[in-house]
Amino acid sequence: MTRTMRAVTTALLAAAVLTTAFNPSAEAGAAGQGALQQQVDAVQQTGTVGVLAEVVGPRGSAYATVGKADTATGAPVQADDEFRIGSATKTFVATVVLQLAAEHRLSLDDTVAHWLPGVVSGNGNDGSRITVRELLQHTSGLYDYADDFPEIDSTAAFEADRYTTYTPGQLVAIAMRHRPDFAPGTSWEYSDTNYILAGMIIAKATGRTWQQEVFDRIIRPLGLRHTTAPGTDPSIPGPHLHGYSAFGSGPAIDVTSADMTYAGASGSMISTTADLIRFHQALLGGRLLPAAQLDEMETTVPAHEFDSLWPGARYGLGLMWLPLSCGGGVYSHGGDVPGYTTLDGITPDGRHAAVVEATGDGETASLGTQHAMVALVDQEMCSAEPRK
Repeated sequence: MTRTMRAVTTALLAAAVLTTAFNPSAEAGAAGQGALQQQVDAVQQTGTVGVLAEVVGPRGSAYATVGKADTATGAPVQADDEFRIGSATKTFVATVVLQLAAEHRLSLDDTVAHWLPGVVSGNGNDGSRITVRELLQHTSGLYDYADDFPEIDSTAAFEADRYTTYTPGQLVAIAMRHRPDFAPGTSWEYSDTNYILAGMIIAKATGRTWQQEVFDRIIRPLGLRHTTAPGTDPSIPGPHLHGYSAFGSGPAIDVTSADMTYAGASGSMISTTADLIRFHQALLGGRLLPAAQLDEMETTVPAHEFDSLWPGARYGLGLMWLPLSCGGGVYSHGGDVPGYTTLDGITPDGRHAAVVEATGDGETASLGTQHAMVALVDQEMCSAEPRK
C-alpha cells in the first residue's frame, strides 16, 4: 500500500442472498437481516463488484451478499466464498510471535539485530535499537517498503510483476534504501516492513516458515478449513471471490491470480468471513494466548493515521481498537490488496463480531465505499448489544 492509501487501509470494510444460522427470533431476525442487507447493498452501490458480510451476535448469525463473485461467468457472491484478507494477516503473525514469547523462545524486548544481524542497517537504520514489540506495534520508525512497490500503482506494473516471487530479504532491502521515518519508539506509523521482519524472526526462532507456524499453531487447531497462507501459489484454492482493480484509472482487470510473496507476512493470507470470526473469537477468548500475552496484544497506542475514517483508532500488537459511535469499542484488523478490501470488528469478549469483504478496486476504493463499510461494522456492532 502506498503512503496515501495507508490512512484508510486498515479501516476499509467489505440479486442479494441472505441466510440466517442458529435460531434468532423471527421478528428481531427479520429486522436485523433487513438492516444488514441494506448496508451491504449500500457498500456495493458505491462502485464495488461484490460484497459479503457475516455478523454474529445475541440474535444469532446472519450473512448478506450482493453482486458477482466472477464477472466473466456471472456467478453470484456466496456466503462461504474465500478471498484475500490483506493486512488482516498481521493478526495471525502477531499471534504466533506472542505464542513464541509465552514459550520463552523469544522476548518482545529482543532486538531485531539479535535475531537478524545486519538485516536492518544502513541509511540510519539500526536493528540493534528496534525491538520485536516495536515491530508488532508499528513504532519502529522503519520505512514502508510498499511505498516503493510498483506492483500496486498501475495496471501495467501489476501485469508485468504479478507472478514475480520476492524473498522477505528483498522486501526489507527496499526499505533500507530509505532513512527511518522517526527514532524507534518515539511515534507511530503503519509500515508493512515491520511484519516482513516479524515473519523472518519467526523463521529464525523456529527453523520453519511463518506460514508453517501459522498453519500448525492456528489454522489446523481451530479447523479453519478455508484459511491458507499460500506462499508462491498464485491461486485461491476453494470457491472464491474474484478481485478487480483499475489501479486508479482505466478499465478494471481481474487481479485474482497473483504471486503474493510481495505481501508476505504483512498481507498474503486467504480466508472466509466464518473462519475470520472463528479465529478472532478463539484469540479474544483466550484459546490461543495466555492472559499475559493477550494483554500485551491489547495494549494500544494512538493510531492517528486512521482518524480520517475512524477517529480515536488505536493499535496494539497486530490488533486495532476502534471506538463505536454508541460507546465502547471493538478489536479489529482490516486490510487490502489489489481487488480486495476487508474489515472486521469483534467485541473484547469475542461474543459479537462482524466481517465485511468487498471486491473491486481494493487499493483505490472510493471514500464513499470506505465510509459505507465503516458504517456497516459500526451499526452492526452497536445493534448487537446496546452500550451505555
